[in-house]
Amino acid sequence: MTEALQETGWAKINLALHVRGRRSDGYHDIETLFAFVDSGDGIVAEVADADSLAIVGEFAEGLSTGADNLVLQVLALLRARYGADRVPPLAAVLTKRLPVAAGIGGGSADAAATARLVRRHFLPELGDATLARIVSPLGADIAACVASATCLGVGVGEELRAVPDLRLAGTPVLLVNPRQPVATGPVFAAWDGIDRGPLYGDPAGRAQLLAARNDLQRAAIAQCPAIVDVLTELGALGPWLARMSGSGATCFALFDALAERDAAAARLAQSHPHWWQLAGALR
Repeated sequence: MTEALQETGWAKINLALHVRGRRSDGYHDIETLFAFVDSGDGIVAEVADADSLAIVGEFAEGLSTGADNLVLQVLALLRARYGADRVPPLAAVLTKRLPVAAGIGGGSADAAATARLVRRHFLPELGDATLARIVSPLGADIAACVASATCLGVGVGEELRAVPDLRLAGTPVLLVNPRQPVATGPVFAAWDGIDRGPLYGDPAGRAQLLAARNDLQRAAIAQCPAIVDVLTELGALGPWLARMSGSGATCFALFDALAERDAAAARLAQSHPHWWQLAGALR
């Protein structure tokens, strides 16, 4: 038995998400600030005779372990490009700790984690930019998830720019989901088509972030009204920012201190024990 290979699919949040227009290909031009939490799904793999995938964990039920799963698609894509002698078959086990259809990366984070795992052990010459470019056709968020660092995403989210002035690493964060899945496609389709203006070209700090927004929030609430309850509860717990991530239904709150985040998590666990939550810090 070979040594187990391990990687984490860090949870993604959209600190802000501005939709600028519909494209002729059915996608939307967006401007979004990606950030990542220091926790997420786990993937463990071993070299095997053929690719295989098992999924375990709280949110494993109903997920495909077939060739349509992004984990196996990443393996196939990298092997097609670099050959079986460089990318051997892997037997992988994915532990799903993050809710599905939740606006926090999910499958994209798992795909990026798989790509990093392969890169670390078999393709060490690949940089983040090259790896992101190779796997980004599998999903718009995957490119950002490769580095899993705060960045600005434009286009459909795959064109990434550094945001050196936005220093958020270590910021305490609380993620909350009402355990109701929200499908991304219908939320984008329900966007009202109004361009409410750009994010901002050079993020410089908290004031600019507070002035931003998530243009998908109204459409997501129409599909999942519980988002209003989550945002109301989070906002009452003293964060300096509470907002919906991606297309929902997960919302996040940023705090100035770990004690504030932990107190908020404890209060929510008591008042809404059925809600999923994750306490962490931004990477």
